This record gives sequence, structure tokens and C-alpha cells, in this order.
Amino acid sequence: MLFNIFKKKKEVPAVEPKMNREKERIAARKGELGEYKIDIQLDQLPKDCRYLSDLLVKNPKATSGYSQIDHVVLTPFGIFCIETKNYQGTIYGGKDRKTWLVNGKFKMMNPFVQNYGHIQALSSFLDKKYHTLFISIVSFTKRCTFKVGMDYRKIASNELIVYDIELSEFIHRKLSVLQIQHKQPLLDESDIASIYTTFSNANITDTEIRREHENALKQARPATSKQATCVICQKPVSDKVKSYCLSNEKFNRKIYCFEHQKTI
Repeated sequence: MLFNIFKKKKEVPAVEPKMNREKERIAARKGELGEYKIDIQLDQLPKDCRYLSDLLVKNPKATSGYSQIDHVVLTPFGIFCIETKNYQGTIYGGKDRKTWLVNGKFKMMNPFVQNYGHIQALSSFLDKKYHTLFISIVSFTKRCTFKVGMDYRKIASNELIVYDIELSEFIHRKLSVLQIQHKQPLLDESDIASIYTTFSNANITDTEIRREHENALKQARPATSKQATCVICQKPVSDKVKSYCLSNEKFNRKIYCFEHQKTI
């Protein structure tokens, strides 16, 4: 019995880093599964629709010089630009707010402002006659609850917030409304093929450029968000914890969560 107790204590330090790595793998896996669920739904769209995923295109107005678009769906009645979010919790926001909140604490850019930038970047590659055909959709996982303006859920809007599992449903419903409004398709088969080729050619696949884009976003993130995180585990911390760490010489102007303060 005593031997078993001591044996368990010796194993604890070795398990903790494995648990952290496992959490990272789980988080990455959730992101992959989220995108997989989106792709499955986009595959269910009508045959006259085409889509592209994970586009990186030049955008001089963006922080990194590029815009990364999760999904673009080309249909006879409009171009859907889709931004996907993998958050968990209650989403607070509205049209008049530059920043939204997750669980009332973590700040994020208004995703429709972000998606507007993506649409502007895509529009720069197209003739002006196509610029008014964009519909902005922001997709969250079912692990979220919406506390946002109800207009975002009205199918008549050109800015829609949806759950990932209902994405194809909302696109179908929106297309039905547009079809009633316009009677005739706004884009024919050749238009869709041409736009698809244009976006495909604009897409940057160079891994080094994509890595530089991601690094630029990471460096810019602290400047655009006041949400502090632990330098070790990246866990969000409160303003009180942030102030305590920055004012304590022991932490050398670095921010640590409560648990990691004990290790310094």
C-alpha cells in the first residue's frame, strides 16, 4: 500500500506536461472538426454553387498586409463571405460596438467589421458590378449562446450570425429570399466560374507568407485587445491580476495567472 502511494507521487510531475500537450491537441482538434463540419455543409449546397476555403489574399489595409478568409460561397444570387469562430460561452455584441465580448470578459473585434475587411479585399479583385452581391455570415459553434442584435438572425439581413450546424440552412433560406426579390439569377455559370478562378489565382499558398501573416496577427493582438493572458499558459486573467503582476517586481513586468504566480 505504501509503495503504491509513493509511486503515484513520483508520477505526478511527468503527467502534467503531457496533460498540457493533450489540451493543446484537443483544442486544435476542435478547430479542425469545426472546419470539417462547415465543409460538409457547404458540400450540400445546390450544384450551381461553388465554394473556396482558407483563402489568403493581399490587403494593403490589413495589419499584416493580407486578409485570410475562411470560406467564400459563389451562388447565382450572391457571394457569401463566411467567417468562422471557435469560441465557447456567451457572445455579447451589436452593430454599434467595435468590440464584442465572450463571457463578458474576453474582447474580440466585431466579427462583422472583420468580415467587412475581408469582403473589401475580395472586392478589389472583381469588377465593380459584383461589389454589391456580397452577404456577410459569421458562424459560431453550438457551444456558444448569442446575446446580440436580433437583426443578425433575420434572413432579410445581409449580415447574418449563425451556428455552424445551421449554416447551409441559412444559405438556402437566404437564396430563396434573393430568388423571390430578383426573379432572374444575378450571376450566370460563366460569372461564377470566372470569379472562382479569380479568387483561386489570388489565393496565396506560400507557407512562409502564411506563417508571416499569422505572426503579424499575434504581435498585433495585444495592441487591439486589453485582455491580458498568462505568459506561460495563455489563460485570460482579470484586470486585477494584470495590475498585481505588473506592479510586482518579482514578476519582472510579466503577467502570470494565479496558478503560475506560485511557480515564480
